[in-house]
Formats: sequence, C-alpha cells, structure tokens
Amino acid sequence: MAIDVQRLKSWPFGEVEHTYTERDSALYALALGYGADPLDERALRYVYGPELQAAPSMASVLGFPGQWMRDSRSGIDWMQVVHGEQRTRLHRPLPAAASVRARTRVKSIIDKGAGKGALVLMSRDIVDTASGTLLATVEQLNFCRGDGGFSASGQRSDEVPAPAPPMPQREADCVCDIETRPETALLYRLCGDMNPLHADPAVARAAGFARPILHGLATYGIAAHALLKMVVDHDSARLRSLEARFSAPVYPGETLRTEIWREGNGAVFRTKALERDVIVLNHGRADLA
Repeated sequence: MAIDVQRLKSWPFGEVEHTYTERDSALYALALGYGADPLDERALRYVYGPELQAAPSMASVLGFPGQWMRDSRSGIDWMQVVHGEQRTRLHRPLPAAASVRARTRVKSIIDKGAGKGALVLMSRDIVDTASGTLLATVEQLNFCRGDGGFSASGQRSDEVPAPAPPMPQREADCVCDIETRPETALLYRLCGDMNPLHADPAVARAAGFARPILHGLATYGIAAHALLKMVVDHDSARLRSLEARFSAPVYPGETLRTEIWREGNGAVFRTKALERDVIVLNHGRADLA
C-alpha cells in the first residue's frame, strides 16, 4: 500500500495533553548524566534543589503523538522507518513542572525515488496550558526507507532540503566526554519511550543489533548536556535551538564524546561513540543567546 500524501498531511493527530512533575524533570536529567559529578553545583540544578530547572532538550519528549506510523491507514512500511533528524526551538525556558498541550502536523513529505525511500517531516508546538505561552517547537524527520517512488503516481513531492553545511575541518574548540551506563536505556525509557528495542535482547537481535541500543533522543539529549556544560555554563535560558542528524546507533555503556566548534552566536557539533570511534550524531547546530 503506497502512501497517500494528502492523507498524511491531514492526519488526525488530535491534541495531546501532557502533565509532568519536578520528579519527571529530574529523572530525565539523571538519565542523561546530569549530576554525575556531585560537586558540580551548576549541573545539580537539573536534578536537585528548590529551584529545580528542566533540561531544555526535554522538550523533545513532551506531547509526543505516539507510534502513528504503525497505523495501516498511513500506508507507511513502519518496520523500515528510522529517525533521521531532530530539531528543537525553545521559545521560553521549560518549567520544571507543568501541564502542556501539543498538536502535531505533517509538514512535508519528500520522495527520494523508488527504492530510495521517502522523508516525512513532522512538527509540533508545545504550549503551556495554564498561560497559553508557546514553549517550544519540535521537528522530527523520519526516513521511511520502504516508501519511495510515490510521486510516480502523480502525487506531489515537497522540495528536497538543502544539504547540511560541511563540518569544520579545524580542531574542535572544546570536547566533552559523557559516559553512559549499561542501564542508561532502561532508565531513559521511563521518560516515555517504551520501545522494547531499547530493553529486550530478543527484539534487538531481530532488528539486527547485538544487544539493545540507546534511544536516539537520549543521544540527542546527552549532546545538549555537553553543550550546556561546555559553552553556556549550564545556563539553560541561553540555548535557543538544537538540531542534529542521527548517523549510527549507540550501545548503553559507551562514552559519548561531543566535539564543539563555536561559530558566531552559536555552535556546531558532532558526537561519537568513543570506544568504537563511530560518529553517532552529525551536522549538529545550536543557536545560543
């Protein structure tokens, strides 16, 4: 069953209401390595204290619409779907606890050609329910590897996005190593993503992995942690946006090294699994205040 572009662009996501507490914010931060140094008082603000703050990358898990691509009406071969890119724009610092509402829409669908897959870009706005304030806009690009060629039937493909600028060739301005633990994926899944790929060895083997892998958004959040630590002294209000491309899986227990280059009012970065010397996040970019 081929995808129907108009059906996907008018998909009835509905509004998702999401209430989270200070405990949820602290759990999210702990899963990403905040608080590993008990004497780093700037980092402790994300896991402890009367003035607890939410890690800004937590916006990526708020108001998630669920695994809608598994619905047969989508026409998408969901077994062939991988997370390609993630972008988050923070309009306001996230409260440590709040009720929010979110609505997702399919923003664009790009045909890469028969046998080459399709790109589906989703966008959702996260709004504070009490104040009506727009807190964040989150975009997720999925690579649907089994769904290319739909434009041959006369359906319109959106324009292919411009290629990402090349990474700097000079030595990084700063480097941050953050260790994950063998149980990091089991801890992170308590933040809402219960996909058994990240917990069940049998499911991981069936998907072609030696063992359960870390959630892509956990890797993304760890890169954000590195940027906060190395560039803005853990001042979450200074991180305005964060985007990155997923390039390889991470196994819990690996050390993630984020290399950072300062450029103008922002930074570019990439993250590698140090033990395997494999780049797992690439073409990262952050806008900073």
